[in-house]
Amino acid sequence: MSKPTLTAVFIAFLLTSSGAKPNGKNKKPKQVVPAIECVMRAGKISHPEFIVKCPANCRETKEKVYGTGVFASISSICNAAIHSGVITNSGGKVIVMKMAGQAVYKGSFANGVRSLSLPNWRESFSVSEGKPKKGVIYPSTLAFVSSRPSTVKTGDSKDLPFSTMSPVTEALEPETTTTAAPPTTTHVTTPITTAPPTTTSAKPRVSVHKIPEAVFQYPIEMSILPGRYESGQSQSAQGKGPSQAFRGSSVYANRFLPRTNTAGVHRPETATAMRRQPQVSSTSAPEPEDHKPPSETTHTRESSIGSNPFESGFSAQRQGLTPRVPELMPQGDPNCKVDIAFLMDGSWSIGKRRFKIQKDFLVEVSQVINVGVAGPMMGIIQYGDDPATEFSLKSFSSSKDLKPAINKIVQKGGPSHVGKALSYINKHFFSDANGNRGGAPNVAVVLVDGWPTDKVEEASRLARESGINIFFVTIEGPDENEKQNVVETNFVDKAVCRTNGFFSFPIMSWFALRKAVQPLVKRVCDTDRLVCSKTCLNANDIAFVIDGSSSVGTGNFRTVLQFVANVTQEFEISDTDTRVGIVQYTYEQRLEFAFGQHNNKADLLNAIKRINYWSGGTSTGAAITFAADQLFSKSKPNKRKIMIVITDGRSYDDVRAPALAVHRKGVIAYSIGIAWAAQDELEYIATDPDKEHSFFVDEFDNLYKYVSKIIHNICNEFNSQPRN
Repeated sequence: MSKPTLTAVFIAFLLTSSGAKPNGKNKKPKQVVPAIECVMRAGKISHPEFIVKCPANCRETKEKVYGTGVFASISSICNAAIHSGVITNSGGKVIVMKMAGQAVYKGSFANGVRSLSLPNWRESFSVSEGKPKKGVIYPSTLAFVSSRPSTVKTGDSKDLPFSTMSPVTEALEPETTTTAAPPTTTHVTTPITTAPPTTTSAKPRVSVHKIPEAVFQYPIEMSILPGRYESGQSQSAQGKGPSQAFRGSSVYANRFLPRTNTAGVHRPETATAMRRQPQVSSTSAPEPEDHKPPSETTHTRESSIGSNPFESGFSAQRQGLTPRVPELMPQGDPNCKVDIAFLMDGSWSIGKRRFKIQKDFLVEVSQVINVGVAGPMMGIIQYGDDPATEFSLKSFSSSKDLKPAINKIVQKGGPSHVGKALSYINKHFFSDANGNRGGAPNVAVVLVDGWPTDKVEEASRLARESGINIFFVTIEGPDENEKQNVVETNFVDKAVCRTNGFFSFPIMSWFALRKAVQPLVKRVCDTDRLVCSKTCLNANDIAFVIDGSSSVGTGNFRTVLQFVANVTQEFEISDTDTRVGIVQYTYEQRLEFAFGQHNNKADLLNAIKRINYWSGGTSTGAAITFAADQLFSKSKPNKRKIMIVITDGRSYDDVRAPALAVHRKGVIAYSIGIAWAAQDELEYIATDPDKEHSFFVDEFDNLYKYVSKIIHNICNEFNSQPRN
C-alpha cells in the first residue's frame, strides 16, 4: 500500500473515533422512579427533593393528610397528591419538595380526600406532577430517616389543647442527657419500661406523647395527697393539688408518679403493674391516633380500664390512701338555671382522635358550667346515623359525676345526620320523664365536624317553635370550594335561634375548640337572650280581626290600631317566631296582610300604621270564618294559633257557629268588646271566658290598659300547658 493511502486510512480512523459515536451512547440515562406504598409519609424520606411512584387505590386506604396545597410532613404522600389533583386514584409519579414548617395547616375536602387541620408542624412539603425538571437527576433509591423515641417535656406542648395524643414527628431531636439525682420525693418521673429502674446518666424516657397546654393551667403539685380519693377508685387525677390542678382535663395520671413509702424513698412499680403501661418502640415513632380508619384504631387498655390512655388502674385502697369524706350535694349555679342538651358528632368523618378532643371539650364545659339541681342540668345525645341519648338531664346532678360519664362515651359512627338529631331532641329528650324542669329554658348545643349530611331547616324550625334555643358549634366548616358538597346551604342560619351571631360558633380548627368553652357557657347561661325558650312571645300565629264599621269612627280606629301595635311590640317577630296577620271587616272582609308577609318588627309596625279605615256594617261571624280560611289555614305546624277579635257593637250575623268551628281547629280566641259590644257574643267568640279570654272595655281610650292583660294571659296559658 502506498504512503498516501496509509495516511488517508489513518485520517479516516481519527474522524471515526473522535466524531461518530456508536448508537445509544449520546442518550441521557433513564430516570429510575422508586415505588412507594400509600402509607409512606414525606417526613420518613430524608431527601429534600425526590420523585416517587404511587400505587393505585390509595384513596381507599384513608391514610391521613394534613393541610391544603402545603402539607405537614406527617401526611401520606400519595393521598396528598390525590388531594392536590397531581395524580388520580389510579396512581402515578409525584415530585415531592420539602420546605419549612408552617404555623397552621388548614384542612379541606378535594378529589375525594378529606385533609385535616394541624397547628405548628416542623416540616412541610408540596407535590407536583412527576415530570423531572431539565437537567435534574432525582435519587433512584430513597434514603429514610431513622426514628427515635421522644420524651414528655413539661410545658412544651401548645399544639393540642384537649387531645391526650399529638401527631409524633418522624424523627425527633435526641434529648440532652444529664445525670439524675437520687430520688427523694414523689416529684420524680417513673420510667415506663418493664425492667427494674437502674442508675443511669440519662433522663428516664416516659412517653412519646406531649402533654396538652390545658393541663398546666394551675400549679402542678406532683406529690401524692392522701384523703382525696374514694376507696377503690382509679387515681386518674392524682396530679391534683389543693388548687385542683388539671381541672377539665383527664390527660395526666399517676403513671407519671412514683410510688413512695412513708420515708419518702422511691419504690418502683411492680412488674405486673408495669406491663399495664403502653410500650413504646425504640425504633419507630408511633402514628397519630386517627392515622387509621375508625374500625382499625386500637386502644390497648381502653377495654379494661377506661378511655384515658394515661390511667394506671391503681386504686386508692391499694396505695393506702384515706377514703374521701362525703361532701354535700352541690346545688349548681342559680344564675344559670337552664336545661342543656349537647349533641355530639359521632360520625366516622370525625375520627377517633378528634372524637376524643370533642369529649374533652364537653368535660371542660361540664366543669365550668357548675351543674346542680338549683342551676344548670346537662345531658348528651350522640348522633351519627341514628341519634341516641348517652345520658339524660336527670342522670347526673353534679359536674364531678359528669366527667367520668363523658369519658366513657364510645363513638357510634355513621353519617352526620344533624336534622334527625334535632327532631329526636324535640320529640324525645326534653320531657318530664327525662328531667325537663319546665321553668328552665331548654338549650341544644350542636357540635358539627364540617357540615350535616341531611337537611336541618324543618327539624330546627319545629324545635325552635317548641321553645328550644339552638346553638351551633361548627368545627372546620366548608370553605368556598367545598360548599357545593353541602346538602343544605346556610344550614347554620336556618337552624339557630337567631341569625345575629349570638347562637353560632364557627371554629376554624379542632385545636382551637377549647377557646369556645368560656364564651359558650356565658351565652347559654344568659337567660334573658334565650328568646326561643320564651314561647309565649314567639312560635305564635296571631290574627287580629278588627271591626271597621261606621260606628267606630276614624279617631277610634286609629286608637285600635295603636292597641294592636302595642300588643305586637311585645312579641318576637320573624318567620320562625311569632307571625301576625290582620283582617278588617264591615259587611265585607279585607285581608290587610297575611302571616309571614312582614317578618321583622319594624316592618310589621309600619304596616299596621298604614291600614286605612274602611267604614260599613258589622258582620263579625263572617269575619271569623274569613280569618280561618285566609290566615289559619296557612298556619305552620307547632305554632300556637291565636285570634283576637275587636268589635264595638252587636254583629248582624251569627257568631256562635263560626267561633265554634275555629275553636275545634285549635285556635285560641280572645274577644275585646268596646262601648256597645254584646256581652253574650263576646263570650261565644272567646275560647274560655272563665280564663279571661273575654274583655269588655267601656271606652276606646282605655284600650291601652288591656295590653298587659292580654300578654299576661297568653304567657300564663302557655306555661300551664303540660309538656310531653
